[in-house]
Amino acid sequence: MSQRDVKQRIESVKNIRKITSAMQMVAAARLRRAEQRIAALRPYAGAIRRMTRQAAAAAGSEVAGNPILQEHEKLETAAILLVTGDRGLAGAFNSQIIRAGLLAAAEYEAEGVKVRFYAVGRRGVSSLVFRKLDPAGRYVGFTDRPGYADARHIAEELMAAYVDAEVDRVEIFYNGYVSALTQEVRREVLLPLQQATVDEEIAQAEQESDGSEVHHALVEYEPDPAEILKRLIPDYVEISVFRALLESTASEHGARMTAMRSASENAAEVIDDLTLEMNRARQAEITQEIMEVVAGAESLT
Repeated sequence: MSQRDVKQRIESVKNIRKITSAMQMVAAARLRRAEQRIAALRPYAGAIRRMTRQAAAAAGSEVAGNPILQEHEKLETAAILLVTGDRGLAGAFNSQIIRAGLLAAAEYEAEGVKVRFYAVGRRGVSSLVFRKLDPAGRYVGFTDRPGYADARHIAEELMAAYVDAEVDRVEIFYNGYVSALTQEVRREVLLPLQQATVDEEIAQAEQESDGSEVHHALVEYEPDPAEILKRLIPDYVEISVFRALLESTASEHGARMTAMRSASENAAEVIDDLTLEMNRARQAEITQEIMEVVAGAESLT
């Protein structure tokens, strides 16, 4: 490779590093906003889930009259909602959700249970379509900054499918946000409520409420618990979906920031290697020129 070619490659890698550095800064700014939204939502989401479970326990057999609260006798079809992003360049952020969802689907199918996919984000939709697993619901265009209306739309379709007995269980797969460097795949059951996944903070609160040293006043429901559940269940599903969307958004920004930082560091290493190669090529050319001058001088003597 000539010295000119090496220079062109160095300039090309420098341009790439500028882009990755800019994308890293953008992702960092968006991550801070996403973290604030998660911090504001988590207490409310935990309270809604805890209240719903307590009301369901108080209602007892009265929940049988509410279709959304009825647990289907037989598990024939499971709905799997994959929460991915609209864009790539975020490391394993999208692929690990798709892989987890497909693995769960294979486990269901091995037990004779049909699977119906729903997908948030263009990456999840395109991956399912590529595998000829056409999703029943496609939700794209808002993963950078999801709104509550987006979660309500998704939740309404999932609840309608459950009430109409099109599905017998609803599960959601998303990246839970731990830190900018760490995102964990989470699998939660949304419906039926009797099998719903309990968050750690909810489980801890319920454990404390059962302890002998903690005393709480008896809760009186007005209207009755069954009527309250009719109003709480939609909120419970919507807030669960909304929390998953926010967690996934923060995880995506964190994963992209980390990926772009690694790309920038790798670009810097490539530039150093190419610069060293260019210096060696220049030194070789200078040495060759000196040898030619010396050879010419000797020929004249």
